[in-house]
Amino acid sequence: MSKKLNILSYCKIKDDKISLNGKVIYQDHSNDLKSFFKNCYKNLGIEYSKFFKMDNLSKLGFLASEILFKDLNLDSSIKGNVGIVLSNKSASLDTDRKYQETINDKDNYFPSPAVFVYTLANIMIGEISIRHQIKGENAFFVSEKFNETLLEQYASSLIQNEKSSHVLCGWVDVDNDKYDAFMYLVTEEESQNYSKEIIKKLYKEN
Repeated sequence: MSKKLNILSYCKIKDDKISLNGKVIYQDHSNDLKSFFKNCYKNLGIEYSKFFKMDNLSKLGFLASEILFKDLNLDSSIKGNVGIVLSNKSASLDTDRKYQETINDKDNYFPSPAVFVYTLANIMIGEISIRHQIKGENAFFVSEKFNETLLEQYASSLIQNEKSSHVLCGWVDVDNDKYDAFMYLVTEEESQNYSKEIIKKLYKEN
């Protein structure tokens, strides 16, 4: 018998603002992404010093997941069984460019291990998992545009097959100072509020 799935909470970070379940909870008009992330971290009362060592993609995903989990206040046993399915259109390209700059000039060659470690998009999943002690299955996909069908089907499969009790899903993309994060948590509930149409509608929501 097919299980009924429901989106427990969703978060969006785009256009200088953060919204939770459709309500703006923080807005900032910083001139650059670094300042935006720093101000978000400070104003949201987050305490996690490793945040400042992350690349921009990981920072964006970290902030969205931090807001979701704080809102839901799940206990550790539930978090341990959360699956993660994320996607974007450019993988770790934003960080790849930064690393390339460190090795372009043979006369000024300064490859940085601290930057190189983030030249894989799924490192963002690792950062989220470490922070919240998540041990469920995970996957990262790269697609030309937001693919609500892929997210809906993959998360449904994990829950229907009892691979995960909850699945953290979404789109997290950074390209220079352009950023777009949409993240939600889905699980089995008595009510049904989960479909590709619902996911697409929430993603396009202002």
